Amino acid sequence: MTHLLLAATVLPSEQTFSREAGRETAMAKDILGEAGLHFDELNKLRVLDPEVTQQTTELKEECKDFVDKIGQFQKIVGGLIELVDQLAKEAENEKMKAIGARNLLKSIAKQREAQQQQLQALIAEKKMQLERYRVEYEALCKVEAEQNEFIDQFIFQK
Repeated sequence: MTHLLLAATVLPSEQTFSREAGRETAMAKDILGEAGLHFDELNKLRVLDPEVTQQTTELKEECKDFVDKIGQFQKIVGGLIELVDQLAKEAENEKMKAIGARNLLKSIAKQREAQQQQLQALIAEKKMQLERYRVEYEALCKVEAEQNEFIDQFIFQK
């Protein structure tokens, strides 16, 4: 509403002057624009077009965000790699424990097998000894029977 009042109080000669000044300013801007010079929002002379400057600023901010996100990603990946390495070490330790336990079981099984073979050999030896003792016992029983018979015959003859 204030703008309407101001426009209404401007005299016609001043309107013509301001239109001409606006045209001259627009022409100057066009000429400078063709030369590669531009005015920014603060009316400072710039080499780059304000749109390009804005796009450059936006790109710079996006790049900064991207770099920050890449940094966060690297931290996450680094943590993940450390975790995987730790798990790999734990798995390797468990694997070594399992191999040790398996080897222990194998050695225990071999010891038992060797002990079983020793015991079977001892049993076979004892069976052979028993058979010898049985044969010897039978022989001694036969000798005793013969001697008892001889004694009995000797006593009856007297």
